[in-house]
Amino acid sequence: MKEYRRVFLIVLDSLGIGNAHDASQFDDEGTNTLGHIASTTGGIRAINMEGLGLGSLGKFEGIYDLPSHLGVIARLNEISNGKDTMTGHWEMMGLQVKEPFQTFTENGFPEELLNQLSTLSGRMIIGNCAASGTEILDELGEEQIQSGALIVYTSADSVLQIAAHEKYIGLENLYHYCEIARELTMKEEWKVGRVIARPFIGEKKGEFQRTSNRHDYALSPFGKTVLDTLKESDLEVISVGKINDIFNKQGITRAIASKSNEDGMNKTIALCDEKFKGLVFTNLVDFDALYGHRRNPEGYKKAIEDFDNQLGEMMYHLKEDDLLMITADHGNDPTYKGTDHTREQVPLIIYSKSLTKSCDLGEITSFACIGATIADNFNVKLPDIGDSLLKYLQ
Repeated sequence: MKEYRRVFLIVLDSLGIGNAHDASQFDDEGTNTLGHIASTTGGIRAINMEGLGLGSLGKFEGIYDLPSHLGVIARLNEISNGKDTMTGHWEMMGLQVKEPFQTFTENGFPEELLNQLSTLSGRMIIGNCAASGTEILDELGEEQIQSGALIVYTSADSVLQIAAHEKYIGLENLYHYCEIARELTMKEEWKVGRVIARPFIGEKKGEFQRTSNRHDYALSPFGKTVLDTLKESDLEVISVGKINDIFNKQGITRAIASKSNEDGMNKTIALCDEKFKGLVFTNLVDFDALYGHRRNPEGYKKAIEDFDNQLGEMMYHLKEDDLLMITADHGNDPTYKGTDHTREQVPLIIYSKSLTKSCDLGEITSFACIGATIADNFNVKLPDIGDSLLKYLQ
């Protein structure tokens, strides 16, 4: 079988394509992130992804199902119990999450936890509810400026988020408080998947804006992932965006931060011109954070089209022995109720300049086929879950 020297894995964070067979168990029946964005915005124009086969994965207005395309495509189902960022990414790399991460959506965090956080940080705590990140800034931002209290909130995900003003609280102070919160939430009954620092700027309601200095403090994966086996075999594992946070630095040889989708893609494209052997693992979070959670289909549409333009540039820079894989970690249908992720199938699009034939692999049982394919390509130990697709990539 052909061996690729470098694999570029790009996660379009939250770009689901509907049809999850167990969606009703997550109260997400009928959701379709890409399909509903296309149908409610007059169609999406994404000629590069269309050329790779995106239109063959479903009916998406403006994206044509071409009679022939350049990529190997599939629809991936998730076997893990959850629909959050860590669950999706960890499954890609060979770990099945059977017990969902703990959430505090209904009643907020326990008083004991918040009292300890307040004591150790030396600041009062306000908020303590499930909320949209932008709405809670409008509600409590001015109060924070006046009182110095920390805004603590959560969502439908397993997260404890701390919002703090970069000028009045300070970025390094915010990171320190999040480190305290991460240590506190290692206690079993408070254990959340991530503590997230949410810095913002602005002086009054309606002007507050979150900055790109977000930082995630995640749990370490509970077992060895494909990233670990690659690193142990002296292969490069380069993360772009929040991948380093999602895996809590485990299995990463080099971490590159990004400020936006555009910045993340620019840095990924730049890596195409470097010499190395191994994996580049990129997460483009704007789809989810700026448009999915904020229920903004128009913004999401533009982000897809902007990515597609940069994808064309990246395809030009790829070498003959490079492999490109494009997928998502869950859905986040911006036309659906609430602001939560949605349980959906996700696309898998695989491309190399050296592919001699394209094909549609239909539905695949687990996201873990991605990690299995990467491990198989580099001849390292395959994960316990997931079937390699390498034999199809010839």
